[in-house]
Amino acid sequence: MPLNGMTHLQGGTVSATGGTSKTFTSDGMVVPGGIHLIDSSVTDFRTLPNSTVKYKGPVLKADGKYTKGKHSFVSVRPFLSADGMTHFNLVRTEIEIHPEASSTELANLRSLGAQQLTDTDTDSFWSTGSLA
Repeated sequence: MPLNGMTHLQGGTVSATGGTSKTFTSDGMVVPGGIHLIDSSVTDFRTLPNSTVKYKGPVLKADGKYTKGKHSFVSVRPFLSADGMTHFNLVRTEIEIHPEASSTELANLRSLGAQQLTDTDTDSFWSTGSLA
C-alpha cells in the first residue's frame, strides 16, 4: 500500500520478533542529559554499534508556560565499505511532548513512531524514497 492511504493502529502494540538479542552497556562517554551505550560484544572499534540516548525535561518560561520535553534516541551502525572506508548509518527517533499530555498520548506517539518505521505501507518510502 502506498503512503497515500496508509493505515496506523491507534493504541496498537508494536513488538519485535526473531533476531539475536544484543546487550548495550555504558562505555563511560559523557553525554549531557543522556548516556552513550555500546554493544561490547563487537571488538572492532570501526564497526562498533552504539546508541546515544538523551532526555531534556520541560522548562518553565518567563511567561509561565512550559516548553515541551524532548526524548531522543540515536542508534549508529558503522560498516566498512568495499573501499575500506567506515560509514555511519543511523536511525534517529525523537519525541517532543507537552508536560500536560497524558501517558497514553506518549504511548500512542511511541507506537506511531514504531509503525512509521516498520509498517508495510512505508516500505517503498524507506527502500526507494517513493512518495507515491
